[in-house]
Amino acid sequence: MAELQPIIPRDENNHGNLAAPQDTPEPVPITDQEVGEYREQDRFLPIANVARIMKGSVPPTAKIAKDAKECVQECVSEFISFITSEAAEKCQLEKRKTIGGEDILYAMGALGFDNYAETLKIHLAKLRQNGTANSANAIREHPIEPRMDGE
Repeated sequence: MAELQPIIPRDENNHGNLAAPQDTPEPVPITDQEVGEYREQDRFLPIANVARIMKGSVPPTAKIAKDAKECVQECVSEFISFITSEAAEKCQLEKRKTIGGEDILYAMGALGFDNYAETLKIHLAKLRQNGTANSANAIREHPIEPRMDGE
């Protein structure tokens, strides 16, 4: 069987001659202008999810101002992007395409968030130990059914 050869594109400016192989270009950083062009909902976690988590941390009678929710929304979204970017860089260096839990833990440690990483190691271990089986069982035991009482 013949060995497969890589396909090399032809150089259009050189009348069909083969182009010299080139290194893969480095990714170009996103400018502030390009970031501004993204819709807010594409850059931030959903405000309803952030508000629900915040409400769980305060007494039931407490109110949370809209600007406080928006501030936390921006902060946690930036934090997640910061950690994920570091983890993605590690994966790229190791020629992997999937970011795993250990990559996030590594990134947190590398960026000085060791205290959080230690707690998350425990949660990741529990998730792997119980999470898959529990989520599958919960779906089988408690299927979502439509309500018939008009609500």
